[in-house]
Amino acid sequence: MKKGILTICLSIATVCVMAQDVVKLPDPDKNVPMTLYQALQQRKSVREYSSKDIDDMKLSQLLWAAVGINRPDGHLTAPTAVNAQDITVYVCRKDGAYLYVAKDNALQKVSDKDLRKEIASAQQFAAEAPISLVIVTDNAKFRGGSTNGPTISGAIDAGYVSQNIDLACEALGLVTVPRATMDKDALKKELKLTDAQNPILNHPVGYKK
Repeated sequence: MKKGILTICLSIATVCVMAQDVVKLPDPDKNVPMTLYQALQQRKSVREYSSKDIDDMKLSQLLWAAVGINRPDGHLTAPTAVNAQDITVYVCRKDGAYLYVAKDNALQKVSDKDLRKEIASAQQFAAEAPISLVIVTDNAKFRGGSTNGPTISGAIDAGYVSQNIDLACEALGLVTVPRATMDKDALKKELKLTDAQNPILNHPVGYKK
């Protein structure tokens, strides 16, 4: 009897922990007043950020624009070579690091560590943004993909997502700068990436200081 009760309690505790590790984002509001051409006119790289947090709605809008699902067949807002869908985006902030799961519009926690310093590397300004988005390409999604660094197709696909982030930030009143500098070895370990997955670009994101 006691053993059965203990098993039930452990099961409930496990479910609670798993629930805490998944953050369901609100459905993104796609009715943004700024037009594409206005965003293109105003797009710029910014390297100073206020400490103001980004709320879940704005984060949902940003991630959907970056690499969200925009059609019933599961295709994405950003193109990928041979529809490999090799790109994933990780959200890193003070409470840990999360994988954006596009099909659920949710964040799956992968680390409790604040990785913004590892992303900033030698450029301290990047660690001051409330969130950093890490763009990862998976070579295994391509036929014959090597594990020794990103493929050309993966690098191009990351560029599409980076541009989406740039324009979405402008439209949402946020600021960012695309970067390639980061401690890739530390990030691969903390984000629990496979040998075929490569962090290729990152975006510190926040409000202008």
